[in-house]
Amino acid sequence: MRARVTELELRVLFEISRIIGEALNLSQTLDRVLAIISETLSMKRATVTLRDRRTGGLAIFASHGLTPQEMKRGVYSQGEGVTGRIFETAKPFYVPDVSREPLFLNKTQSRDLDKGQVAFVGVPILLHGEPIGVLNVDRLFGEEVSAFEDIRFLSIVAQIIGQLVQLNRLVEQREELLRRKNKQLRDEISDLYNDFFIVGKSPAMSALQDMLKKVAPAKASVLLLGESGTGKTLVARIIHEMSGRAEGPFVKINCAALPENLLESELFGHAKGAFTGATDEKPGRFEEADGGSIFLDEIAEMPIALQAKLLRFLQDKEFERLGSPKTRKVDVRIIAATNQNLPALVEGKEFRQDLYYRLNVFPLHLPPLRERVDDIPLLINYFLEKNSQEYNRRLTIDRPAQRALLTYQWPGNVRELENIMERLAIMVEQDVIRRDDLPRFILASHNGEEAGGEENPPGSRLEDLERSELLEALQRNRWVQSRAAQDLGITLRKLGYRLRKYGLEEKVKKERHRLVHG
Repeated sequence: MRARVTELELRVLFEISRIIGEALNLSQTLDRVLAIISETLSMKRATVTLRDRRTGGLAIFASHGLTPQEMKRGVYSQGEGVTGRIFETAKPFYVPDVSREPLFLNKTQSRDLDKGQVAFVGVPILLHGEPIGVLNVDRLFGEEVSAFEDIRFLSIVAQIIGQLVQLNRLVEQREELLRRKNKQLRDEISDLYNDFFIVGKSPAMSALQDMLKKVAPAKASVLLLGESGTGKTLVARIIHEMSGRAEGPFVKINCAALPENLLESELFGHAKGAFTGATDEKPGRFEEADGGSIFLDEIAEMPIALQAKLLRFLQDKEFERLGSPKTRKVDVRIIAATNQNLPALVEGKEFRQDLYYRLNVFPLHLPPLRERVDDIPLLINYFLEKNSQEYNRRLTIDRPAQRALLTYQWPGNVRELENIMERLAIMVEQDVIRRDDLPRFILASHNGEEAGGEENPPGSRLEDLERSELLEALQRNRWVQSRAAQDLGITLRKLGYRLRKYGLEEKVKKERHRLVHG
């Protein structure tokens, strides 16, 4: 008989470990554990009583063989009855016959003490040596098992339960921390949303705000169009937070930041062995964004081959991980953004027309700063106030300096204005920003405006810098485009776009030919 009982115990422990491995809900998991103990080892009733961390009292948390009403009645003070004694002493307690034990209170009223003989076994549930609850069972008479064996086995189960309770508490703490962080983040987004439009009272920004209120609650994909620095990433976040997906994840990825094979793996994941270095299976960002939104920045930089896979996902919400035949489905809203002319790229066969139509369901144009000049004084004051808090100094700006900032064309848009105002907050020694404190390129632009000249057309300075940087990288790398792209930290595709933008393709061919052929 002893060997049979040991085998049963091992089977029960194995089943308990399997259940715990699938555990999501503590109460339901404990109910299943108690059911296995009761049904497999001839134990009629079983309960897990835990200490309430708020009141300090003991209450039945999970049971087998008790009705909900009986469970509600199982409430004890520390030291009260058998359960309270076990908790207070942190020692097991065995009652051969509950009808003869004065400490046995039968609070649940689940036992008929006049009918038959029922033994009771209780063991403490310990965590780090301290009691957190009690595991109780009713043992039916007739089993040739000693009280010592019952206590030994139930103490093992109680130890497992203690670890499970601890794990559940850690998860609860983690979830509470995430809830607080989520609330904090949403409050920050709310503040950013307010700031974004408080300092944007121009007609263009008012129209954008109205459009945002309409598109955010919808399910359609959104395409954000606008120059660099106009706030596309912030608007994407605002759309997510104003949508019904706000509780879900918001995942960002820059399509220009990774080469084609890595971008596909990053977006859709990969199977083990899909490519050199793929030692483990990896889910992609679309799976990470399930139930939420994904922001695909610089969508125009996505390679043509990968665009086909994105198109299929937009149509069917289906995809396969790289190197895997298994089809997966997720629920994700796509918000894409670009500062390029997508229709022109479609015409040049550099962007799929069908994908453009799928993404262009709801286009939103973010106006450049030069189209919302009325907002510039508001933005200047906003950044002055922000920097006064950041650098603990209060600055003002005089009229000549403000006029120069108003006439500058801002090729870098709001981001450029913010960076300049922060630099001034660091560099200016007095409390008033004067015209001479401004960067020379802004003053040169302003002087050109005053003279009615075109020496500094909009964006010329930034474009000249970018062109020079491009040429220097090509020269350093002997006019090899792949090396120059790596040197600049951009994709080969993006390098090609810049060469076309500045009309440098022929120059690169000639210089490379000269080096190779002399």
